[in-house]
Amino acid sequence: MPWLEDFAVGDRVGFGRYEVTHDEVVAFAGAYDPQPFHLDDAAAAKTHFKRIAASGWHTCAMTMAMVVKRQQEIDAEDGDDSGGLGAVGIDALRWLRPVYPGDVLRCETEVLAVTPSRSQPHMGSVKSRMTVFNQHDQPVLTQEPIALYRRRGQAA
Repeated sequence: MPWLEDFAVGDRVGFGRYEVTHDEVVAFAGAYDPQPFHLDDAAAAKTHFKRIAASGWHTCAMTMAMVVKRQQEIDAEDGDDSGGLGAVGIDALRWLRPVYPGDVLRCETEVLAVTPSRSQPHMGSVKSRMTVFNQHDQPVLTQEPIALYRRRGQAA
């Protein structure tokens, strides 16, 4: 896991691959967003979606799955998982276009700000802009997560 000092404004990285399945779209919607256009092909056909579309919240969850997988890959490469401290939230979340079964998603991030904490000198925050794209390189989601990281050489 990277430490706060490993980030610089303007850093960019692409990662992830997530294949969206019909069964998963319906299962997520049934549990968390049971609107007809997420659950039923015939009902969805009567909407502007024209077919079943993933819930925006499901798209967020799929994005999180890609983020966690990438963090695990970094941890395995570095042999160190001590830098990450979770997140304080997400700013400016937007669903830009529907996500459908059969889509393949990927992420790109750009660091917008790196801010050492004034009240807790052992940590700081990294704000980034994340864009999720489908297999046609069309953006489907943007968000600005704010993650917390430990600082090297600083006691908690």
